[in-house]
Amino acid sequence: MDPRFLPHNSHRGSPTRFSANDPQLRHLAGCPFRHRSGLLDRFPRRTAGIFTLGGGRQTGKSTLLKQWMAELLEDGVPAIAVSYLSGELIDDHHGLMRHIEEHLSAVPHGEFNYLIVDEVTYIRDWDKAVKYAADAGMLDLTALVVTGSDLSFLQEARMRFPGRRGDAAVNDFHLRPLAFNEFVVLEAKVTDADDQFEEPFDLSEQTVDLIFDAFDRYLLHGGYLAAINDMAEHGAIRPSTLATYSDWIRGDVLKRGKQEAYLREVLSAIVTRYTSQVTWNGLAQDLSIDHPKTVADYVELLERMDAVAVLPALREDKLGPAPKKAKKLTFCDPFILHAVRAWLEPSSDPFKNQILVAPQDPVWASQIVEACVASHFKRLFPTYYIKAQGEVDIAYVHDGRFWPVEIKWTNQLRPKTLKQIARYDNGAIWSKSRHVGEIEGVEVRPLPIELLRVGKSLAGIP
Repeated sequence: MDPRFLPHNSHRGSPTRFSANDPQLRHLAGCPFRHRSGLLDRFPRRTAGIFTLGGGRQTGKSTLLKQWMAELLEDGVPAIAVSYLSGELIDDHHGLMRHIEEHLSAVPHGEFNYLIVDEVTYIRDWDKAVKYAADAGMLDLTALVVTGSDLSFLQEARMRFPGRRGDAAVNDFHLRPLAFNEFVVLEAKVTDADDQFEEPFDLSEQTVDLIFDAFDRYLLHGGYLAAINDMAEHGAIRPSTLATYSDWIRGDVLKRGKQEAYLREVLSAIVTRYTSQVTWNGLAQDLSIDHPKTVADYVELLERMDAVAVLPALREDKLGPAPKKAKKLTFCDPFILHAVRAWLEPSSDPFKNQILVAPQDPVWASQIVEACVASHFKRLFPTYYIKAQGEVDIAYVHDGRFWPVEIKWTNQLRPKTLKQIARYDNGAIWSKSRHVGEIEGVEVRPLPIELLRVGKSLAGIP
């Protein structure tokens, strides 16, 4: 094995010491909170094929793969049959092919084996090497897992390897930041909100308070484990943690030939117009970027990086997007928003950029909450907003119809702002209220508790 890969393959020297020696697993062991993703139970075990793992930067893909390696070793897989390669150290498909051959030549004849190529999209024409190896029968006893932070590679893999991906029920996996319910489980402070509860009034008042308090924290650190552990250890998200994520965004965008000045403008426009309706033409007119398509290209790239979420307007009769209507732009997680803002609005005071408390401005807080809820729905369903005579914040499509949800993260609900949601017999209002109620004929439900339910539906999503 190339010596450059040895730090990530310490199991070759001592399989039983892998968790203690590996840099990612050693770091994880020292954190207050450690998460085991449900994807580990769906990863291949003695199932040959070409598998993909996608997800944005800093979501923990490398750590997840190391956890998988540790579990394989604990299950008795020989150390020589497991290899981890970093795509950042491989130039092109010729180099990748050499490393594939080197891995396979070291595995005893007839031994099932596992090969991981992390951040494979750094490798020029990587798919040529994989296609050749598959066609040559070299991967008949191999579970090959490739990862990337640009989600377009998942779709490309499906198109480039038809009939070559094996017989597994699921070949493509998507690692996202922790959903709200996963964070609640991680903290383990809520003990009676298990899978059996059906209504908020089944929960004790203490449990409801704990859920609301957990949601306040989630609006700060989102589902990013590094930020969650910062809050647990330091009571704030450290500037270095915020900078790590914003640096990854900038680095990945620049590697794709984009300009940092344009990136800054686009990100700033998303922040200042958070959850507001925008058009590419309107954004281009407000920015120094000349062409609307350039704006759209930057947003599309950020969306592929799992950083930005685009929420189209719903065409109600078609249950699909209304292409001529404005869109809403948000970030996929509250932590991304805070990291981007810390980069856009740097301070000479190193402590000023620490994220300590939830936003106090009620409008800004409501926008963050709306984006957070929308991102949860987007993991499960086609998700839109409604623009008709009035507006509804979220409308997700399920069971052949759309379900409108209005987000009201305020202390007082005003009937005149609810005229559009009241037009739908299946509409709901999610609010700050700790009790189920009704206004203008529309059911009002506690938002954090409803978000827990959405999160529980994510358990089986690969």
